[in-house]
Amino acid sequence: MIVRKLHAKIARPCIPLLCVIFYGCNTQPPADDHNTWNQYGGGPDQSKYFNASQITKENVNQLEVAWVYPVGDSVPYFFSPIVVDTMMYVQGRNSSLIAVNARTGKEIWIHAGLTGLTKRGINYWESKDKKDKRLLFTLNNSLQAIDAMTGKSIMAFGSNGYVDLREGLDRDPSTIRRIQSMMPGVVFEDLILMGSSPGEGYFSPPGHVRAYHVVTGALVWTFHTIPHPGEFGYDTWPKDAYKYAGGVNVWSEMSVDAERGIAYLPLGSPTYDFYGTDREGSNLFGNSLVALDARTGKRLWHFQTVHHDLWDYDLASAPQLITVNHQGKKIDAVAVATKHGFMFAFDRVTGEPVWPIEEKPFPASEMPGEKSWPTQPIPTVVPSFTSHAVTEHTLNPYFSDEEKEKWIKRIKAAKSGLFIPPSDKYETIMVPGALGGVNFGNTAADPGKGMVYILTQEYPSIYKLEKIRPPEELMTADDVRKAKLTYNSMCKSCHGEKMAGGDAAPSIVNAGQRIIFDEFKGLLTAGRGRMPGFVHIDEQSAAAIYRYLGGDPSRRFNFRRRGDSDNMPEGPVIASGGAPIKPDSIKASGMYEYPAGVSHPENRYTTDYGILWPNLLSPTWSWVMAYDLNTGTVKWKKPVGEEVNSSRKGDKHAGAPGGSLRKGMVVTSTGVLFCTGKGGKLYAFDAENGKPLWETNLSHESNAQPTMFELKGRQYLVINATGYFIEDSFDHSKEPGALPRGYVVYSLPERK
Repeated sequence: MIVRKLHAKIARPCIPLLCVIFYGCNTQPPADDHNTWNQYGGGPDQSKYFNASQITKENVNQLEVAWVYPVGDSVPYFFSPIVVDTMMYVQGRNSSLIAVNARTGKEIWIHAGLTGLTKRGINYWESKDKKDKRLLFTLNNSLQAIDAMTGKSIMAFGSNGYVDLREGLDRDPSTIRRIQSMMPGVVFEDLILMGSSPGEGYFSPPGHVRAYHVVTGALVWTFHTIPHPGEFGYDTWPKDAYKYAGGVNVWSEMSVDAERGIAYLPLGSPTYDFYGTDREGSNLFGNSLVALDARTGKRLWHFQTVHHDLWDYDLASAPQLITVNHQGKKIDAVAVATKHGFMFAFDRVTGEPVWPIEEKPFPASEMPGEKSWPTQPIPTVVPSFTSHAVTEHTLNPYFSDEEKEKWIKRIKAAKSGLFIPPSDKYETIMVPGALGGVNFGNTAADPGKGMVYILTQEYPSIYKLEKIRPPEELMTADDVRKAKLTYNSMCKSCHGEKMAGGDAAPSIVNAGQRIIFDEFKGLLTAGRGRMPGFVHIDEQSAAAIYRYLGGDPSRRFNFRRRGDSDNMPEGPVIASGGAPIKPDSIKASGMYEYPAGVSHPENRYTTDYGILWPNLLSPTWSWVMAYDLNTGTVKWKKPVGEEVNSSRKGDKHAGAPGGSLRKGMVVTSTGVLFCTGKGGKLYAFDAENGKPLWETNLSHESNAQPTMFELKGRQYLVINATGYFIEDSFDHSKEPGALPRGYVVYSLPERK
């Protein structure tokens, strides 16, 4: 066996020699001609690369609108269409999944009422004989399948048409309120590999990555992202952490080398993101790029980009599979760009860094009990792509004198710089912050040329830790007295002295945060299941116990999206609602305390994401950039996005605050890079040198990955333009000739 050392003294797994010989380290990229778009990023490699010859650098400025599919309501959708043969699949009115003719936009079928459908897209799979064609997606916390031709639910999939994604996570499913990812996962052979979005609070579920059979729905393998006893990486956590720690999930895009059968997982932060006293250690596989055997889930190698993360620096974008010419030889590599502004590149098979990476020291945490990691990995040749501190000299020049003076005082009282640990004594101003750098949809590649393209933004976060106080500390003494008397007389016998529940009843710790007050009052008076009703409880006592359970009687929840309706849409509706899901016998209550007998810190701290000041820095705020990873250099960069104030003052190079967030790219084999930017901007650049080739304004904001396809010799670009413009953008929807909110399809003029 070949034994390799992982820098930072974290053991790199062994790579069997047979595996290296079989796969080959210097082979060409997979035999994928990139001429279809049936997965979120085009194909399993998520390169957003498309091979077609019609649209070129010379004629791209002739693109025109071929057709528009209006979504039919006022809801902003984040859905990225996929195209199979002559059919395009989109999301539209009443949260419906809709099949349309890819040449004309004419509706073929509508599966209505899929409220909770995977937010950003779906997957397609077909059998080798092409007789079985299916769409795979998540609906709330379930995995489901629809016949791609008829639009009807496949009831033989899973159990009565669905798989419950809350099961198989080593937690009581009734404690898991959320696990569905906003991304569709990735299809490889007869498997669908699924990430998750379990939440980022204390006691969120673990983000284990799982693979299901696309026909049966059977679970094929699970990779424990928070290792269990006896597994590699278990010793990088406290011994019981797997019982209560959460996160470490793929909530964005994962990539697959289809030829080698290797999946590359960009994993997120452990919970809780900003305070880690209950997870001492480096916390593998948090913030790691992990290579797995896609057929078995076996780990092949990993690299951790942030040790013991305290800054929410998830890996949030697709790893890009490229071939580079490095030191006289070709290397099949995988490159991953990060939120905190670095580009890492590795040999795709062995995990060896293509360019040097060093462990560098950073400040220790001053929080009691917190043991921040003393060093962090920093690329030494490949340049970073963001700022890493705020000073009074880098403040937004468009601030008024009053605003500027306020921020100078605030900056002087705070700390700013890379990997400054959060504190409860002062603010830390992090650049990038939780939404900075590269995020989901923000990477693309020209795989054969070693080029990686990124969308990035200067977006700071301001953190300050605060101790979590129990609900009774936020109540008046009279409310606490009344709540305790009511609880002891009505609830204690079943739910226990500490509200943790038992055989007879579930935990109700912080239950007020999961149910609105009106529903809570109804539950108290009417009862549910084994719980009797208490018809004589008065409003004041109900409000007091609701506060005692962590609720706020004045707060109102809205679980429906604006524009959602129970009305059936017009058109060829063939079904509604997906596979019916059996309701839980008890409502998911969440996990709100450490398991019994587990050692844990006395106090917990939290902070908000501090993302209300994205324009704190001077421009440029957002860029599209080209990395040449053959040489480890930035080849070019151009501002993207448009902001009202800077634009009116003639600054065409400012980009926009949050200018690349929720945006995407398409790279063509003819050397054109398409990308979207905040403000409804759609650009075409020369992929070789960044020269602007074409630009247009969309009638509505785009918050989705663009799609490209070819049909009957004609090449099309699809943009989901269904979003709203916010205050710092020009509202193009009110301009003459504005298009309806919908999917806008561009092509060159049709030859006559």
